Amino acid sequence: MGSVHRAGKPVELVVFDCDGVLVDSERIAVRVQVEVGAQLGWALGAGEVVERFIGRSHAAIWAQVGERLGPVAAAEWERRFERRHRELVDAELEPVDGVVAALDALDARGLPYCVASSGSHGKMRHTLGRTGLYERFAGRIFSATEVARGKPFPDVFQHAAARTGYAPEVCAVVEDSPAGLRAARAAGMRRFGYTGGPTGDALTGGEFRDRADDTVLFADMRQLPALLDPPATG
Repeated sequence: MGSVHRAGKPVELVVFDCDGVLVDSERIAVRVQVEVGAQLGWALGAGEVVERFIGRSHAAIWAQVGERLGPVAAAEWERRFERRHRELVDAELEPVDGVVAALDALDARGLPYCVASSGSHGKMRHTLGRTGLYERFAGRIFSATEVARGKPFPDVFQHAAARTGYAPEVCAVVEDSPAGLRAARAAGMRRFGYTGGPTGDALTGGEFRDRADDTVLFADMRQLPALLDPPATG
């Protein structure tokens, strides 16, 4: 696939999404959304859940449910989802395969990284804590709850760059959802789309039609450090 760089500038900050990129929680979230939808009268397949919900803030998700089923059902959907999701996270959650090795490689290189997620700080404390990743990111965790608009708007990525002191053009965003990659593009950041999880088809298939040519898609998180390398010169 090669590396992606503008004007020869190396990547100075790696901005990770959380769910589906650091922690393998998207599989759980998709399963629970399908389950709750069936209970409350909105039959959703896994692909539709990915298209409608994954990568977006919970507020945006519950707004969609409210438009479809009404506010009472949306509140009940949220309650059931949060309870069941937490149960399964506690029982099953693991880091995304290969991400620990990727972070170790970034540490060895001295390349800084942070998190910019649609999830709340409480949710990230829980999921990153359950997988042993929280301390690696503590103090560099940014949530869409801190900004006016969630993904696919660029606000949370712009916020992360501003807070860490990096220009957008030297930031590389690692995302697994179309909404997240659109947000990164709008922020003027380089984009790396992880296709190894349940959202992979949405990135490689027809659903994600507006991917820019310089979005790098990769299926194994262990590949990421090499993809971030500056191009060889000579």
